[in-house]
Amino acid sequence: MKGGAALLSAMTPDLDWEERFNKWYDTHYIPNRMVMPGFIGAQRYRDAERPSYLVVYELDSTKALETPEYAKLRAQPATETKWMLANVTEATRYAGTGIFEQTRDGLNTDPLDAPYLVSVYFSVPDDRADEFNRWYNEEHVPMLLNCSDWLMCRRFTVEDADPEPWTHLALHYLRDEKALKSPERAAANETPWRKKLGEESWFRGRFQLFQRHGNRFTHKAATGRPAARRAG
Repeated sequence: MKGGAALLSAMTPDLDWEERFNKWYDTHYIPNRMVMPGFIGAQRYRDAERPSYLVVYELDSTKALETPEYAKLRAQPATETKWMLANVTEATRYAGTGIFEQTRDGLNTDPLDAPYLVSVYFSVPDDRADEFNRWYNEEHVPMLLNCSDWLMCRRFTVEDADPEPWTHLALHYLRDEKALKSPERAAANETPWRKKLGEESWFRGRFQLFQRHGNRFTHKAATGRPAARRAG
């Protein structure tokens, strides 16, 4: 289930304690958030080339990050959480509200269970946001979805950015990473509109490919027990 907003958090553990990091994340860090009001679900990912981990939390809205319960959780971390947060590197945190979503026609599976995720961030000047959004929504995404392995794209305006001042985020859900080398993607990146925007100095996004890691978590009431939902 998707919400109207998302929170993305990335961390990189040391290889010597990567297993410990994953156990902490799956049995403590995410479950504690899955009882917070406004949190719907969570899915973890691992960078396709190195031990950097991302989690995408599905939220009702970004107001889920402003509740007293969530503030208390962040202000009073457990001992293991304090240690992890002090020792991981490349920590990032971005929260945004959904502005667009399109799914490939005819899917009989949930695209949230896609094996691969691509995150794309941009810092878009206010006076260029309208054209940027029109290009992305009206041309770019429909052309990408012509590829059978491109399952869904979700777009967000970033409201809370740390450390980079990104303003726009796109999440692309792929059946196979070969979609990135597909003729459909090549065509989408060679249109006159795309080339026109590419000439502007701000049009320099950050692209990262992830593989799904573990099962999806779903929210449970505070009196229940957070659980991981198997994909498929």
